[in-house]
Amino acid sequence: MTKTTQKETEALEFPTFDATKANEQFRAFAEKSTEQTKEIYARMKAGAEDAQKAFEQTFETAKTAGNEFTSKSIAAMREGAEANLAHLEALAGARSLADLIEMQSSFLRKRMEVAVDQMKEFQVTSQKSVETLSKPMKDVFEKAFKEVRVA
Repeated sequence: MTKTTQKETEALEFPTFDATKANEQFRAFAEKSTEQTKEIYARMKAGAEDAQKAFEQTFETAKTAGNEFTSKSIAAMREGAEANLAHLEALAGARSLADLIEMQSSFLRKRMEVAVDQMKEFQVTSQKSVETLSKPMKDVFEKAFKEVRVA
């Protein structure tokens, strides 16, 4: 049989398990995980706060837009009522059927022109309101997507 030399037994040695190094590695891993969790929480908190502010701005803008539409609607109704009363007074002073028909057709033409102008004004106001309403939320989503791309 063969003799075993000292060098052969040294080559067969297994590394020893050092619990202190494992403990340090586990602690480092736990600390890193904690830091990452805190960073993620901070981002989520900031995002939630941004979204809350955007919702508040949106609701305030919606309130303002609603008030503007209400004011414009009341003004349009008041203008229409005044025009109708003035037209009735004018009709009462008509001298013939031909005058009456002329006044009525002229009144209807003017009212249609006013209605078209009012609808254009409402359309411009509604487009402006939609853009203003959507801007805060759009900004929040764009910021969130930029942060997701960076991370």
